Amino acid sequence: MAALEPRDADVAPSVPPLESVGVLSRSYRALSVGIVSVVVLIAFEATAVGTAMPVAARELDGLSLYAFAFSGYFTTSLLGMVLAGQWSDRNGPLASLTCGIAAFATGLLLSGTAGAMWLFILGRAVQGLGGGLVIVALYVVVGRAYPERLRPAIMAAFAAGWVVPTVVGPLAAGAVTEQLGWRWVFIGIPVLVVFPLALALPQIRRRAGGPAKEAVAAPFDARRIRLAFGISFGAGLLQYAAQDLRWVSLVPGVAGAALLVPSALRLLPRGTYRAARGLPSVVLLRGVAAGAFVSAESFIPLMLVTERGLSPTLAGFSLAASGGSWALGSYLQSRPRLEAYRDRLMSLGMIVVALAIVAAPSVLVHAVPVWIVAVAWGFGCFGMGLVISSTSVLLLKLSRPEEAGANSAALQISDGLSNVVLLAAGGAAFAALGGGTAAPTAAGTAAGGSHPAAFAAVFLPMAVVALVGAWVATRLHER
Repeated sequence: MAALEPRDADVAPSVPPLESVGVLSRSYRALSVGIVSVVVLIAFEATAVGTAMPVAARELDGLSLYAFAFSGYFTTSLLGMVLAGQWSDRNGPLASLTCGIAAFATGLLLSGTAGAMWLFILGRAVQGLGGGLVIVALYVVVGRAYPERLRPAIMAAFAAGWVVPTVVGPLAAGAVTEQLGWRWVFIGIPVLVVFPLALALPQIRRRAGGPAKEAVAAPFDARRIRLAFGISFGAGLLQYAAQDLRWVSLVPGVAGAALLVPSALRLLPRGTYRAARGLPSVVLLRGVAAGAFVSAESFIPLMLVTERGLSPTLAGFSLAASGGSWALGSYLQSRPRLEAYRDRLMSLGMIVVALAIVAAPSVLVHAVPVWIVAVAWGFGCFGMGLVISSTSVLLLKLSRPEEAGANSAALQISDGLSNVVLLAAGGAAFAALGGGTAAPTAAGTAAGGSHPAAFAAVFLPMAVVALVGAWVATRLHER
């Protein structure tokens, strides 16, 4: 009953019973609406920018660097996550969240005004730094402000925050791209920052401001900061080497791996890469699921635009159902009756994700209707809703309050790092098989038939990675 904290003993009888207090009850309503609004902003950006990205890359003559536009975001977000973890544990999540949203908006403006692809990617990198700061701070807020029994519900609310942006974002971004130009998609989104800041920050200051009571005041861990720079710089070098398929690229590739691997091993829980039971497997599963799914999804709009001749609006709309099905999966995992079956639900979710990734490139065969992508991705997002929210719930359950920031950072590092590595691998395969070099014909097919093989080389390996995740989901608890 500590979360209720009546102001005076004489008002205690008016306090509602514990079972009636939910994330939208009077005690939590303003905080819940505020932080979910931040999630809505991130969701709207992700869906809108994903729709405009193929046009932006084509106009900036950067199709061969298409994967960089995504991996650049994830690379710098790794640094932001480590900084946010320490910042939040030491001083509370408020400053990290505020600075993160400011960097997020600045990156959007840089990309929207870019005159060359490298400037566009730089903007995405600044945006990624802000995104890393924001997402870890939000997890710390949930861990501190909500009791354990309400955390599955607020995670489901985060997923529900993607529903409207997933439907409206692609349509709005497609219409703006076609009528006004892709730049206005990036420039217009920062306006949405004002409402989440005004609503969320006062509540976060009151409920989750300052360091955790159990935390011991200490300066930033310089070693972890160095490791954060190492993992970010190493990921960038690895991504560069994957896109420049020449023998000389082995040098930055080896240097990147030498920086990235030891840094990642020290920043993630011991035993993560061998799927040790408990927290290490929770962190690993998050990376496997997110990396496989995001790497495949990043190429869906490009595949539909270049291979099937769809407009950016229709290509984006093919993913419109994903937000609702993701929210449905997240809502299902939040039901108390299913708590005992969480591990099985997560394994099932990863199998569904693998099947969706396999089904998506079937539209490379022109006899297959394009709506197959929408149906397949709807099921895939349902599986992701089961998995992603559950990993967040399990992580907070297995973390002490003074470790919530560091462990949340580890979860997000796993997420972002796998995105970088798998996007690098997928981008290298895509470029090696001629992706982004053959011009589409009037029918929407690539001249020379190189594009279908390039896309298949991205999707099929990601399906295998998702199946590995189904096995990892069996190791989330100690025996």
